[in-house]
Amino acid sequence: MSDIPEPADRHQDSIERAAALLAQSHHCIALTGAGISAESGIPTFRGKDGLWTKHGEPPLNQYEQFSADPAEWWQKVAERRRNPDELTATIADAQPNDAHYAMAELERIGVLKHIITQNVDGLHRAAGAESLTEIHGCTTLLRCIACNSRSPFDEIPEIFPPRCDKCGGIVKTDTVMFGEPIPPDCLQRCYEEASRADCVILVGTTAVVSPAADFAFAVGQRGHPMIEVNLDPTIITQYCTVAIHDKAGELMSRIVSEVKQIQTAESN
Repeated sequence: MSDIPEPADRHQDSIERAAALLAQSHHCIALTGAGISAESGIPTFRGKDGLWTKHGEPPLNQYEQFSADPAEWWQKVAERRRNPDELTATIADAQPNDAHYAMAELERIGVLKHIITQNVDGLHRAAGAESLTEIHGCTTLLRCIACNSRSPFDEIPEIFPPRCDKCGGIVKTDTVMFGEPIPPDCLQRCYEEASRADCVILVGTTAVVSPAADFAFAVGQRGHPMIEVNLDPTIITQYCTVAIHDKAGELMSRIVSEVKQIQTAESN
């Protein structure tokens, strides 16, 4: 009889360890990246088939260009709405996958207290997540650059650039451009959640982009568990208490099931 485990049980020990850490935490936060949305058909930016690899990165002075001529920038936004590029079209059609729903369920059962996502696709929101910071913004929202108030991006404004109903400031899409500061309300919320966290789970991220990655590392540097769920090992794998490498949808669904079993056992 072979000692090699069945494929379905390949990650079972690690999944059980991750679930135990999550279940015993009091304030667990999550950091997610492009990998979690790959199963929804949204291509990553970097890597072999990444959008930036194929089409080139946006200019590093993108926000400076916007600030110099917001009206011209809005003209380009309107054109992309009429003739969507690959990313715009893909995000518009994308639906949450099992990993997004699993994380929303972890929040619903009281285990996951906050999600910090680097993604702009809005899929965590669509899956039902409520305690959420989209640190790089969201394609479905508009944001005033003066007061940071946000509103749905339902249609192209009639006047370029549009103005904020609350303060009269210039409005742009919520997604954070190269050269643009992270909105201060987002940073403040991330600092607050990370300072309280006693566990962090990183899903679909290489955690190399600051400041988002800094919040996750801050939790680990205080001696609290770090859990990695990613398709492949990353530079943060060596620092993680538990690291599981496979598709996030399957792994997160199994982790949620294990957490629920622990909760049921503890309540009996």
